[in-house]
Amino acid sequence: MNIPSKSSLRSQEYGGAGLLSTTPGGTLLEPKDQKALLWALLASYLPDDTSSLQKDFVRHVEYTLSQTKGGLTEFGSFQALAFCVRDRLIERWKDTQLYFSQKDVKQVNYLSLEFLIGRSLQNALINLGLEGKYSQALMHLGVQLEELYEQEHDAGLGNGGLGRLAAGFMDSMATSDYPAWGYGLRYTYGMFFQKIMNGYQIELPDYWLNFGNPWEIERLDIRYPIQFYGTLKEVDPATKKMTWEGGEKVIAVAYDYPIPGYDTYNTLNIRLWSSKPATEFDLDSFNKGDYLKAIEDKQKCENITNVLYPNDNTMVGKELRLKQQYLFVSATLQDILHRYKQRESRGRE
Repeated sequence: MNIPSKSSLRSQEYGGAGLLSTTPGGTLLEPKDQKALLWALLASYLPDDTSSLQKDFVRHVEYTLSQTKGGLTEFGSFQALAFCVRDRLIERWKDTQLYFSQKDVKQVNYLSLEFLIGRSLQNALINLGLEGKYSQALMHLGVQLEELYEQEHDAGLGNGGLGRLAAGFMDSMATSDYPAWGYGLRYTYGMFFQKIMNGYQIELPDYWLNFGNPWEIERLDIRYPIQFYGTLKEVDPATKKMTWEGGEKVIAVAYDYPIPGYDTYNTLNIRLWSSKPATEFDLDSFNKGDYLKAIEDKQKCENITNVLYPNDNTMVGKELRLKQQYLFVSATLQDILHRYKQRESRGRE
């Protein structure tokens, strides 16, 4: 299916609107017209002429990174450009989701514990058809696009053939205009970072998030409770209704990663889960001087999504890997059902 332009999507959804916030008499618009105005202001894409691309780049340097010309590094230039490209990805991502919602399409949900995405900047620019335009626009500002590619760190979300296959599936589905949604885990550390020392290859933790990830969209409003251990208790013998009591509770928080198709508006999404504590800090233990106990639950919870495939040579490692897989599946199923109910609710309105 071909994803139509934003203006046509918005006009179908809201019927179009003028850009006046008040009536000729000076009174405020009716709520329905205010809503139409809001979406009319969004019914156009960011321009991609040379001047506009340069202004967007400088805007992110100044306002997003809070840097000046004298202090701008190559890594800072990469970050500014990545945010510019992400703005355009988000436009297409929102339109893709709106189109799928309007057409009420069936959707593929692809689950994988790893996505070997690699570096996203060049792939996104090529898929959006903007590599040449950005190269020319940045060249006039004294910035070489090819040098910025080397500043990006590989996403630490996968390591082997399974991860490459999963990333390839998402790219292919986006390019082929399939309605799809990927699910994975947001690992704090990559599988490993290879380094040669004294003639030998050693493996070190890959601290990929230390450099920030300009592509991800943190969804603090999308979180699901995940329960470990505990017991089931019957609350209604007639209906056999059960409740889950006790045990350990953590929160799965969503991070979205847009995946653009080549030469199409279709932009899919990989939703990654990060484990967060239900109780961030034990103030009572802290006040008693037991500072490690105060953050013990937080550390145990975050361990779940720290590393891809934790070593399972010990019982503790086996338990951690099982927790990781259970959190992944539970959060994903909760989200799929939630999005389905949202779509059904909008269809009844």
